[in-house]
Amino acid sequence: MKRRFFVAALALALPFGARAQDYPNKPIKLLIPWAPGGSTDQLGRILTVKLSEQMGQPWVIENKPGATGTIGHAIAARSAPDGYNFLFASNSTFSIASHLYKDLAYDDVKSFVPVSWAGFNAQILSVHPSVPAKSYAEFVALAKAKPGEINFSTAGVGATSHLATELLMSMAGIRMTHVPYKGGDPSLQALLAGETKMSFVDISSGRPHFAAGKLRPLATSTPKRISVMPDLPTIAESGLAGFESMTAFGMWAPAGTPGAIVERVAREIDKALATEDVKKVLGVQGVEPVGGPPSRLAEFQKADTAKWGRIIKERGIKFE
Repeated sequence: MKRRFFVAALALALPFGARAQDYPNKPIKLLIPWAPGGSTDQLGRILTVKLSEQMGQPWVIENKPGATGTIGHAIAARSAPDGYNFLFASNSTFSIASHLYKDLAYDDVKSFVPVSWAGFNAQILSVHPSVPAKSYAEFVALAKAKPGEINFSTAGVGATSHLATELLMSMAGIRMTHVPYKGGDPSLQALLAGETKMSFVDISSGRPHFAAGKLRPLATSTPKRISVMPDLPTIAESGLAGFESMTAFGMWAPAGTPGAIVERVAREIDKALATEDVKKVLGVQGVEPVGGPPSRLAEFQKADTAKWGRIIKERGIKFE
């Protein structure tokens, strides 16, 4: 009886074992639920170049923006769990969106398996050069003097740029007007054009514009100063103790993707993040690599989801 059970189990395991040994044998698709040019897209492209080199098959990016990333997530959730479909997303969607959308076509936990917490990006409190404030304190004073008159752009309702600003308004006691866009790059372009006056801009997207004088950085959202802009103070040290926000990036696979493949891709991401050329590019962009096993991303998602859920409830944030 035991022998028959062993033989049957072995027969079932062999086909997958053969597939795992041959993996990958065709291009791999990485769905990014944001428009091209934003911070999620930028990091996804950096990783796919290196993963393509390491794994011997091209990683092909497909952008599916809209509805704070939930459109792309829904598409990814319906993808075949065969190891050739992955999702690269930010915590705007995997931690925040479930608190805002009542009828999502997927479940953040049940529809996906975590692969890797790739890294996180500092958010820079940035203003258009026409704004007279030269520091965080001056900006808060200006906002208090003109309640509701300063407009701010975000990547959409519930995006990390939106939640960071809501957290700022709550903690600093100021009021501004929200102008949501469909992605980080459209939001950034609005700020550059002066259509909006303030935004939390991911450092990877904003740094070239800071250097060119097209945007004025006032403070960073992270608890500590960032190495690529060491003279830029944090919001916490500028007078708002305890303030912390970030844009986190992670890779996911559709539920049912073989565990051996998930672990293989996680190891490949760790390997990519450790290479000197990737570290150099990420350093220039201000992205802090994380990596680690899939469980690390799962743990972060759980804590981050709880944090932003509280803020959304307290601020009464909802879609209009």
